[in-house]
Amino acid sequence: MEYVKLNNGGKCPVIGIGTYTISPADAEVSVREALKMGYECVDTAAAYVNERACGRGIKASGIPREKVFLSTKLWPSEYENPHAVDETLERLNVEYVDLLYIHQPAGNWLAGYRLLEKAYRAGKTKAIGISNFEGKYLDELQTRWEIVPQFMQAEAHPYFPQDELRKTLDKYDIRLMSWYPLGHGDRSLIEEPIFKKLGEKYQKTPAQIILRWHTQMGFAVIPGSKNVAHIRDNLNILDFKLTNEDMAEIGKLNQGVRYYYRTDEQLNAFASFRPKYEKA
Repeated sequence: MEYVKLNNGGKCPVIGIGTYTISPADAEVSVREALKMGYECVDTAAAYVNERACGRGIKASGIPREKVFLSTKLWPSEYENPHAVDETLERLNVEYVDLLYIHQPAGNWLAGYRLLEKAYRAGKTKAIGISNFEGKYLDELQTRWEIVPQFMQAEAHPYFPQDELRKTLDKYDIRLMSWYPLGHGDRSLIEEPIFKKLGEKYQKTPAQIILRWHTQMGFAVIPGSKNVAHIRDNLNILDFKLTNEDMAEIGKLNQGVRYYYRTDEQLNAFASFRPKYEKA
């Protein structure tokens, strides 16, 4: 495994198993099998309603808790709940998480960030992060935080490498964790000729080339899958390294194209939506 160093002295594996849109039953299997084959990072969220399943998967893997970097996210409807962090730990069946985010800049997001800071000070999370806090939201947060976050989770891929966002992140040594790392499955990205060419050069698939690009950009990346073969392939990216020339060629694909657009109406809806958690 390779790791990214965090601004608080901690470290995070460069690749993890993501569980977005994966059912509890499938998430439990994906997490269990991923950890058994060598993954060290698991990413989930309250809104994914599979935290309990991820906790079961970690336990069933037989991997010691301290060997798993576990990240999750508070949903906006929880930001003013003083018990939100403890309830999160209960769902995951752990005493702490390695990384705790606020998921969206909706509702009273500053109260949510204060929950993260309080949890960090109490040792209930070893790192804190913000998810989807781009533009004006990050601008404001910089003037309000008491503890600088360790991570930003955001859409990133060769079509959209987050050049502008990274100027701010680099200023504070905040790491980027990529979601939609393969362009939300867009075939036009995966089938770009450069990835076929490099795949032949390194005997890898285009998807593996793209995931390796993420890690060499200094990002942590969390591709999700319920297919065990795909999960294994996604991990099989650490036995080769793209050259500077390879990275420059991939850099030419930057088109400023993203797949996720969030409206103000959606943000307002997020604040009132309450996830229906899996029962214990």
